[in-house]
Amino acid sequence: MKQFRIRQYYQEILEHLKTYFPAPVSNPIMDGYFAHTMSNFLDRIDRLKSAKPLLGIRQEKSYESRLSQCFPTEMKSVETVTQLLVDYCQGMIVWAHPNAQVNVVSSPTIPSITAFIAAAIYNPNIIEDETSARFAEAEIDAIAMLSDLIGYDSQQSGGVFTFGGTGTLLYGCKLGIEKILGGQTMREGIREDVKIVASAASHYTRLNVAGWLGLGTKNLVTIPTTRDNEMSLIALEKYLRQAFDTGEKVAVILATLGSTDAFGIDDLAAIAQLRDRLVKEYNLEQPPWIHADSVIGWAWTVFRDYDFDNNPLGFHSRTLRSLQDSLQHINSLHLADSLGIDFHKTGYVPYISSLFLVKQRQDLMLIGRESEQMPYLYHFGHYHPGNYTLECSRSGASPLAAVANIHLFGKQGYRVLIGHIVEMAEMLRERLEACPFIQVLNDYNYGPVTLFRVYPDGIDAESAFERELNDPNYHAQLQQHNAYNQQISQLVHERAMRGEGVLLSWTSTYRYARYANGLPIGALKSFIMSPWTDLKAVDTVVQQILEARIQVKPVFSL
Repeated sequence: MKQFRIRQYYQEILEHLKTYFPAPVSNPIMDGYFAHTMSNFLDRIDRLKSAKPLLGIRQEKSYESRLSQCFPTEMKSVETVTQLLVDYCQGMIVWAHPNAQVNVVSSPTIPSITAFIAAAIYNPNIIEDETSARFAEAEIDAIAMLSDLIGYDSQQSGGVFTFGGTGTLLYGCKLGIEKILGGQTMREGIREDVKIVASAASHYTRLNVAGWLGLGTKNLVTIPTTRDNEMSLIALEKYLRQAFDTGEKVAVILATLGSTDAFGIDDLAAIAQLRDRLVKEYNLEQPPWIHADSVIGWAWTVFRDYDFDNNPLGFHSRTLRSLQDSLQHINSLHLADSLGIDFHKTGYVPYISSLFLVKQRQDLMLIGRESEQMPYLYHFGHYHPGNYTLECSRSGASPLAAVANIHLFGKQGYRVLIGHIVEMAEMLRERLEACPFIQVLNDYNYGPVTLFRVYPDGIDAESAFERELNDPNYHAQLQQHNAYNQQISQLVHERAMRGEGVLLSWTSTYRYARYANGLPIGALKSFIMSPWTDLKAVDTVVQQILEARIQVKPVFSL
């Protein structure tokens, strides 16, 4: 009898636990409960929205105090946990808010969110099509459509959605290493030094990749950049000739097509031409692999066939010039051997949705494994990317969300989105440039990001910045100007947190001064990504900078 009651108790709990899950078959009551729970969560989140670019309030708490959390013994209700989730959302930046200009983070569309919900419910793993059904088709479709967009032959190209921009860079460098070392390192390991070449303005993830692939950061060669944050072709050629003269093996050249900090764009066409010319001159068996880090800039390829002469979307002349200038280099993406695309940046889908795209699909076999090494997989279906992916577990959410937005926007929609954020950035630059005490730093990088420095009265911004860059006798003033700008950044941040202004960001090292042991040069940064950002938000940026200047007193005498 006791055993029966225990068993009955277990059954009661099990039946209750089933209400925690979406019903596996149609069940109007449980399906309604699921929809009600989602709606209830959204209603509670909506109550956290305000004029601030934040959900609710952000309270600074000690993380150490949370280390005493213990694993709970008892169950909680769905409603209780729903409120717990709402509480965890407190203080989160609302990326769609017109006053959120913090970083290259986009606001996801409704269909892309729906795609993530679909994947969350049905949990596809694109290790093979047997476990992912048509979610696997979404990956293939995305690869084909993106290949068409940038100019790859979709019958020859291939790719894989991976764990972020770092993952795309990792795949690209791995293939370059395999190519230069004869396709043996998956089995034999790396037994000699080979080089990865990147610009000084490229993303710091190059350090992660060099370290995690086992090359070591000592084999990472950093090429200086021009004033426009573009890899110096003169310096690149000088290094490559020196390397080939001494017998060094260059595995990969990383070209940046839209840097995170300043939207610097390398001249990919010139890099490819230089690579090909030197390979022929030095009679190299294997050319360096070119990987384009285009996780941000890829979206500008929607303008490849835009009618700039007639300008049917009516962009302002300044915006039109900016789009054309950026496209001049980004239009060469098809020359890269591989490239990276972040849909969670300029594609407007949730984290994480990153695509590694390779020009020749068969190159993926260089990092493949034998099916015999995975005896419990690949007995059914026809699509088995797990043979060559680093990951065993890959969600179907990211390719499905990417496909959703590709169909949702098409070229036309993406042109309007990208054109809008560039236009708002250009309007901001126009206003900042009208102030003699403000210097726009990335004035020839025509993306949605604007970096600028502010100076006290009596100092000409343009001449001061030139001295900061080039004059070693000006280093003390450079440090003082850094401190001055950081104070302004702090005041702007505090004001935005109160819901009274635009949330900007601060970069401690926009670049280094050009002289020996040059100091870092900091900058305030506006990164416009929201379709809701308008001229009112742009004007607010300038106004709050003017007001902050009044509050911050120079820390030095003129």
